[in-house]
Amino acid sequence: MTASSSHLFEPIPGLRVALAEGPDYEALLACIRCARCLPVCPTYQETLHEAQSPRGRLALLRAVEEGRLSLDESVEAHLYHCLDCRACNTVCPAGVPIGELIVAGRAAAAARRPRPWWLRLLLERALGSPRAAEWAAVPLRAAWRLGLIPLARRLFRFFPPLRELLDLVPRPAPPVRRALRHRPAPAGARYRVGFFLGCVMNAVYGDVVRASVRLLERLGCAVVVPRDQACCGAPQDDQGLREAARRFARRNIAAFEALGPLDAIVADCAACSGFLKEYPHLLAEDPEWADRARAFAARVRDLTEWLEAIWPEELQPVASGLRLTYHEPCHLSHVQGVRRQPRALLLRLRGATFRELPDATRCCGSAGIYNLTHPAMSRRLLERKMADIAATGASVVVTANPGCLLQLEWGARRSGLAVQVRHLSELLDAALSSSEGREGWGAG
Repeated sequence: MTASSSHLFEPIPGLRVALAEGPDYEALLACIRCARCLPVCPTYQETLHEAQSPRGRLALLRAVEEGRLSLDESVEAHLYHCLDCRACNTVCPAGVPIGELIVAGRAAAAARRPRPWWLRLLLERALGSPRAAEWAAVPLRAAWRLGLIPLARRLFRFFPPLRELLDLVPRPAPPVRRALRHRPAPAGARYRVGFFLGCVMNAVYGDVVRASVRLLERLGCAVVVPRDQACCGAPQDDQGLREAARRFARRNIAAFEALGPLDAIVADCAACSGFLKEYPHLLAEDPEWADRARAFAARVRDLTEWLEAIWPEELQPVASGLRLTYHEPCHLSHVQGVRRQPRALLLRLRGATFRELPDATRCCGSAGIYNLTHPAMSRRLLERKMADIAATGASVVVTANPGCLLQLEWGARRSGLAVQVRHLSELLDAALSSSEGREGWGAG
């Protein structure tokens, strides 16, 4: 390194800027610019722009902290181009929490320049709880029932941007929240678990939630669902609305505490389980809630890791003829380090074949609302993902996150690929039902 360039990487005394909600300055200094993050960063690989890389974004934040840059809209744009997939965290040899620092930068920007009103309305109201998301989905469900979504797709087939948006619109299954409120415990239950519903899971993928609960009960779990749970807070934190995320975290902790002793708190949404485990970090500065957040997070398990832990060795359901591959949700693989357990569950299916998906941990481009805020980049990532899925020859691609389900279903429609997209719990539940002589679904 030359003398003229060394000042770029040395702390500049006296120029520190106090950023509300901003990233930890010492953590920013820990980046050694080794470039290990570049090959795993989806946005850098697509653009080859340094500012679109993890270390580039940290360099921007450090320059802001040192007063060499203003936290203006151009810096903010680079922060929001990040998918928050945390692949950079996994490979960083210095252990820098890169993803968390970038999200903290977004929170600092939001503290200075409030996020748009419509975004706050969507994230703090419409997606504020499973109940709110359920009501927000009523017009969508009605539009499907009246045939308006297919009609709109046909009418706007010559207007690609609008047609793309309409293709992304899901057809919601009936919500499940009320049906779970007073569900009786199975006879001889060995475990008592609190179930975290999730907003999109309840409002859009109610059938998946039903499958998850049936699986838990078949494996000896009494499932209890708190009435007053909120959104996990991940969508709000992702968009810089950190105080809203804290408010939801406190509400969830109190709601699950009220259930009494639990063996685990289980979520079948990887983004939810990942963020629930981050509550100690989110509430670290809150003396009233910090210890409660740690106790709460210690009991949180993603459905895949809990099922794998309690699954009886002798239980091997039949799924004859299925050709499976597995797309790893970013917040399951990189945030939680849960990689082995979903594959172990898939390998219990007798009669099915499993083939690894190339670059299985690479983000599909959903990333919360990224496919709405950055549609062009999202599509590029999705096209690469669908090509990788096609190369496996799979009849079913399995994942464990609602955002991934929506994105991959969209990708299958766009590409015309004859592949089913299924949540892992849906696949396991169907295989068990088929093995027990009940109706399941086949290879198709």
